Amino acid sequence: MNKLLLVISIACMGVSCTSADELEYEQYLVNGEAIYKAECANCHGQKGEGLRNLYPALKGNGALENSDKVICSIKNGISADKAKSSQAMPPNAKLFDLDVAQLVTYLNKEFGSNKDKITDKQVKMALDNCRD
Repeated sequence: MNKLLLVISIACMGVSCTSADELEYEQYLVNGEAIYKAECANCHGQKGEGLRNLYPALKGNGALENSDKVICSIKNGISADKAKSSQAMPPNAKLFDLDVAQLVTYLNKEFGSNKDKITDKQVKMALDNCRD
């Protein structure tokens, strides 16, 4: 019986070793994926594959390397010529800064190379500095 309690205690300690920051990052990814599926996947594809010349692929897209530009594009939209596609990306002004932070965190992890969590404060700063 004591051995069983010891095993259970050790297992529980392993689970509790996840830090608050790690849990928050995981929550950002879960929420970001839900936002992606609801707001982006219809055009960019469930796996970020895009649709030929209509909508650019996100998977492996170098544009994801600049989170500030991605943030501005999500909130303000992007013209077809700047998107290098035959369709413009409409603005998504209804998303809150936290929504955008979670979405960009997910996009970076899933389709890009930046694995950092984007905060709502970073989103606000990026939006304050958006340029055409």
